[in-house]
Amino acid sequence: MGASIADTDLDDDADFGETHEINVTPFIDVILVLLIIFMVAAPLSTVDLPIDLPTSSAAPQKKPDKPTYVSIKPDLAVAIGETQVKRSDLVRTLDAMADSNKERFIFLRADRAVPYGILMDVLEILRAGGYTRIKLVALEGVAEGVSPSAAQNP
Repeated sequence: MGASIADTDLDDDADFGETHEINVTPFIDVILVLLIIFMVAAPLSTVDLPIDLPTSSAAPQKKPDKPTYVSIKPDLAVAIGETQVKRSDLVRTLDAMADSNKERFIFLRADRAVPYGILMDVLEILRAGGYTRIKLVALEGVAEGVSPSAAQNP
């Protein structure tokens, strides 16, 4: 409860009148706590491998609820999600996952510094293992060195 001082004499010992104002301090505290929780949780929900993806001018596609990312890092190491695996164990690890299905999409991410031959080797390993639904991941935007008019008119 709050109290207000009316235009009366300050020497008066009468009780202060009640006011009906909402105390917003608890509301602000709750909002600040939620903000901190989201600031901590948001980076944890993304893949943390440092890969410098190339850009693409293609229209963005809808992403599934639980995508399977296969990444090729700048040091040419291969990872599923954030777990590094050997190239020889790539298909075996994908098959051992809980949602193993050869018809699911595999999102292949490769750093800009990865040679084309290495990317094709990983694609061939996935194809030989029965994974033919592969999508290449790139950053949204116009590719470097391509004018916007050339990107729109193939």
